[in-house]
Amino acid sequence: MTPEEFLEELLDTPAPTGMEMDAQRLWAQYIAPYTDEQECDAYGSTWAVLKAARPGAPTLMLDAHADEIGFSIRHIADNGFAYLERCGGSDVAIARGRRLRFFGTDGEVCGVIGNTAIHIRDDADKAPKLWDLYVDFGCDSREEVEALGLRVGDCGVYCDGPLVLNDKRIVCRALDDRLCGYIIAQTARTLHEQGIKPEWNIVFANTVQEEIGCVGAGMLAYRLQPDAAICLDVTHATDTPGLSQARYGDVRLGKGAALSFGPVCHPNVNARLELVAEQGDIPLQRETTGRGTGTNTDQVYRSRSGVPATNLSLPLRYMHSPVEMADRADVQACTDLLVAFVKSLKAADDFRHRL
Repeated sequence: MTPEEFLEELLDTPAPTGMEMDAQRLWAQYIAPYTDEQECDAYGSTWAVLKAARPGAPTLMLDAHADEIGFSIRHIADNGFAYLERCGGSDVAIARGRRLRFFGTDGEVCGVIGNTAIHIRDDADKAPKLWDLYVDFGCDSREEVEALGLRVGDCGVYCDGPLVLNDKRIVCRALDDRLCGYIIAQTARTLHEQGIKPEWNIVFANTVQEEIGCVGAGMLAYRLQPDAAICLDVTHATDTPGLSQARYGDVRLGKGAALSFGPVCHPNVNARLELVAEQGDIPLQRETTGRGTGTNTDQVYRSRSGVPATNLSLPLRYMHSPVEMADRADVQACTDLLVAFVKSLKAADDFRHRL
């Protein structure tokens, strides 16, 4: 596949938290020609290794998460309407009137979240509670719904697929964090195309269950014991109406990746990223996290006796919605920065603090 074909298929492949394997297999298939080995663990976190030129080299882990937000079926009523539970941080306020794809025992089933007409709704200006949401599968009974292969616990995601605006802005559900998985795969491809044999082992990781606590990244870091890590996720672009930069910081689409600064993010890893960005004229923004990052970095850095790690973010508008938006230039800037970082590594590099 071309990178464009891969990205389109990756975005179109549903991967709600706990059901990531279809997307993981696609990701592993794409990255395989550019790496030496590919593997997954018990819960589906998938990684590929580009081995260093010499044995015994340190290991860098580049991580993104494969899962996306969604809904699961909590209850199927006798009249055929299904009630919902969240998978991750789904926004109930924007859910009514949306189409969903559910994955049952007999395959995919589509339904719509009911939206009572504004003319006959008493709470026209009030956001619904989660338990107010119901899915209409076009059925008149629980038996009809179950005949479609749907049961309590089955998961679904929004139907919205990829769209490009103004030839530069990508819009889709699940850009958080499928787009960062794409960036990591493109980093592997770029290193391969440039004939780079790194002095560190590079683990390209696409981990599961970030949306419910960054679980998969913690498992994988414990298993692989990397010597340093860069975790990729999205961050809030604050360049839309109604957002205060004084409150949320100043992060913009089209201005490059955003590097996080805070107690979790190791200053030595950050310093190297800033250095290679400056040397390569790669655009880079800064943001502060105060405490934890809310990303996989929070689990990776505390693994075992500690991993020098940081969080590198892709600016994103409208997070956790069906119209998440990112800029192609930022995707390229993230890729360029990771490639430059890998190329900068020397076998003797050590990002740990020393007395």
